[in-house]
Amino acid sequence: MTPDRAETPVTAEAGPTEAGSVDELVAQWEDEKPPASGPVTNVATGALVALLGVAGVIGSRSLGVGSASEPAPGTWPLIISIGLVVLGLVLVMRARTAGFGEKFSVDSWRVASGLATMIAFTLLIGEIGFEIPAALLAFFWLKVLGNEGWRSSVIGAVLMPVVFYLIFVTALSTNIPHRF
Repeated sequence: MTPDRAETPVTAEAGPTEAGSVDELVAQWEDEKPPASGPVTNVATGALVALLGVAGVIGSRSLGVGSASEPAPGTWPLIISIGLVVLGLVLVMRARTAGFGEKFSVDSWRVASGLATMIAFTLLIGEIGFEIPAALLAFFWLKVLGNEGWRSSVIGAVLMPVVFYLIFVTALSTNIPHRF
């Protein structure tokens, strides 16, 4: 007769065996987390978010915002951009009392490189279609940012644009730049 899984004790390698171990893990995670950034970083981050929102407002107005009954291409970007401005200003005002994020570290460059690849994707999609930039973006995110193996990165980089093509171009007949 085999014991029930709920009654089987968990080994030290697999996880905690008693309730006190959860508290120990939480304490360990607290000790290992990066140092807090502080209020100056909150002000800088809030200001950057607000400036990004202002740029979005300007860009969305150039697209035309339309009206509530007849929205134009800039309607949703305008709404999102206004939200960014408001949230950025709230963060600036609460810089001393808000929780602090992590200090910038080597891992922060991963976020910056992810943003840079999204900007490159956006710039390339209008020039050469979405298929090649999407494959390159997927490969970079899987291999470099996700630390996936070569095989899964290549397969993902090929399959993701194909799936998006089938969904958006074939099934939904959307008007996105594509070459194939």
